Parts: sequence; C-alpha cells; structure tokens
Amino acid sequence: MEFVLIAIALVLVALVAGVGLLVGRGRRTTRLDDDAVSGTTLTRPRPPSAPAAPPEDRPAGATASGQGLAPVEPVAPGTPPVDLPPAVAAPDVVFETPPPSAGRLVRLRSRLARSQSSLGRGLLTVLARERLTEDDWEEVEETLLAADVGVAATTQIVERLRTQSLVLATATPADLRALLVRELTAVLGPDLDRTLGTDRREGRPGVVLVVGVNGAGKTTTVGKIARVLVGDGRSVVLGAADTFRAAAADQLETWGERVGVMTVRGREGADPASVAFEAVRTGVEAEVDTVVVDTAGRLHTKSGLMDELGKIKRVVEKQSPVTETLLVLDATTGQNGIVQARVFTQAVDVTGVVLTKLDGTAKGGIVVSVQRELGIPVKLIGLGEGADDLAPFEPEAFAEGLVGAADQ
Repeated sequence: MEFVLIAIALVLVALVAGVGLLVGRGRRTTRLDDDAVSGTTLTRPRPPSAPAAPPEDRPAGATASGQGLAPVEPVAPGTPPVDLPPAVAAPDVVFETPPPSAGRLVRLRSRLARSQSSLGRGLLTVLARERLTEDDWEEVEETLLAADVGVAATTQIVERLRTQSLVLATATPADLRALLVRELTAVLGPDLDRTLGTDRREGRPGVVLVVGVNGAGKTTTVGKIARVLVGDGRSVVLGAADTFRAAAADQLETWGERVGVMTVRGREGADPASVAFEAVRTGVEAEVDTVVVDTAGRLHTKSGLMDELGKIKRVVEKQSPVTETLLVLDATTGQNGIVQARVFTQAVDVTGVVLTKLDGTAKGGIVVSVQRELGIPVKLIGLGEGADDLAPFEPEAFAEGLVGAADQ
C-alpha cells in the first residue's frame, strides 16, 4: 500500500511540473487531426488565465484548472504529506491593440517624402515658371514618366494642364499645389471600389488569399493585414500555406501572437492546399470574421507553380468562397511589377493590389500605371517597415503626400 501511495505522489509531482512548463510557454498548439502525413496544427495564443476557485467552492470532479476531469481518489488517513513544488501562475497575456484603418494613410503620408521620386517637387518647379515653353512641357512629361506614371496617364495629365496654362501663369504656389493634387487624384482612380472583401457572408468568413513573388514582402503583409483587421474589431484566422520557406510559418505565427489571432500551419514541405483548406475550415468552425491565407512566393515564370496557386483556390472554396485575392507587388520593381501582375491574373482572379515599399526608392506613379494596365484597384499600400505602416489606399491623401513632398 505504501508503495502505491508513493507512486501516486510521484505522478502528481510530474503532472504539476508538466502543467507549469506548458503555462510558462504562454501558448499552446493543438493538432487539428490525427493525419500524420498532413502535419497540420493550429496555434492559438494562450488567453489570460482566470484565477482558480478556492477548494471549497470547486465543484465535485473538477481539477484546479477548472477542467471537468475524473476526481482523484482520496488518500488514506495517516499518509505523510507530499511536498509539491509551488504552482506556476499563468502569465497575463496582453495582446497589442493596433490602430484602426481609418485615417492611417493621412497619418502616414509624410512617409512619401522619403521617396527618391521628385514627382511633386519637379512638377511644381516647372509649373511655377512665368511662361511655359514646349521644352517645359516636355520636362513635365519626363518627370511623370520617370515616376512610373505611364504613358497614357502622363498624356492625360499634360493635356489637362495645358488647357489651364493661362491659369498657371498667374497662380500662387498654393493654387499650383491644389491644382496638381486635383489632377493627380483624377488619374489615381478615385471612383474605383477599394473595399476589402473581408466580411462574413451567408454564415461563413471572408476568405482572403494573398499571392505574390518571392521578396515582395508577402508574409509580412499578411501579418500587417491581420493587424489592420484586428484594429477594426475583426476576428481573424491566419493560414500559413507557404510551406516551402521554413521561416514563413514561424514568421506568420509571431505576427498572429502579437494581436491574439490563431494561426494554422503545417510541416515544412506539406501540401499548401491542405493547409489553406484547414485554415478556412478552422475559421468556419470558429465563426471568425476573416481568414487570411499566405501562399508561397510564386515565381511567375514557372507555370507549374502558378497552376498550384489555382489549385489552392479551388480547394479552399470547398469550404468557403474566396472573397478577396490580393496581389502583393514591390513598388521598387517599377514596370516589371506589371508584368508579374498580368501572369498572376491568369492563375487566379486578382481583386486588389497591395503595393509595398512605397516609402523607399519607389516611384509613386506606379500606382497609376498598375491600375490602368490591369484594371485592378490598389487597395493597400505599405509606407514603412513598422507593424502598422500598412494603410488603405486613398487617392487624394496619396496625391497630397506626393505633392507635399516637394517641401521636404
């Protein structure tokens, strides 16, 4: 009998120590299924733990964690007490609260001044001249083309400015600025629908696929999109379907943990479509607002990989329709980004573009040419490396940022 009691005591010690280790990690990973091949797991941040109820208030058959487990058999009278290590209290998890998406671009537009583009400064310098010659108008065209505005948009802007040449001759600097903002806003597509398809529909979450080539900042953008949605009060599940890059899932999980959202991930090399499928299924079962799926960085010159991207979309839609497909483009690639975009639109129905790195060496006019060439609106832009430097695209605020850069 004494041997049995000692064994029970040792088991209790091991259980308490194990609970303390799990609590100390601050998160838990739960396997979604028993399929060892898929290796898909669900990682969710550990919520703050409620204090345990006093023993006298605890219901029969409940353990200290509040779980309804089988009651422990009573210890025989006279059994010496067993010294157990002190319980490890679960740390209070404080998730970050990102700012809402409304007004983000207005707050961040000063970042456009960091661009090496001389669009605003160059145009204002020329237009402020007392009399504009043909050489001056050619300079205006060259400035717009150098900023990647594109031929068609450049022609439109120059023609509209030419019709107001008499006004320009007597305009004040403030008037010139207002005029230039108005003309740039007009070619930025102010009437395009830039609404993100992230809302629940017919009892199912909005599903956002994020695609793009390697190096465009896609996984980071997915994490920032999660922050935008959480800042707007949405519940989110992230799907780490980029299973070919070892660090991608870890990176995405870290982004999710910061704002308290779940991340579905698989083993390295697992089928990306299966991970995406599980992410959406988890979102459906958890009744979240939005599921955002990160896909592998497709090389747009390899048709096999593009076909796989189409497969991911088809598999996901067995659970819930894809409501938004965002193409992430590195704005510093200029016109090459448009070539990439055309190939992606052949694989999936791209509904919006995310332009990253617009605060660096990017030329702001790429927004114009991307929209005109593809007929797809730019919905989000990245204006820095900070966690909350992703903003919904607003044409007028963007134009003001470009023109305002002339004073910097």
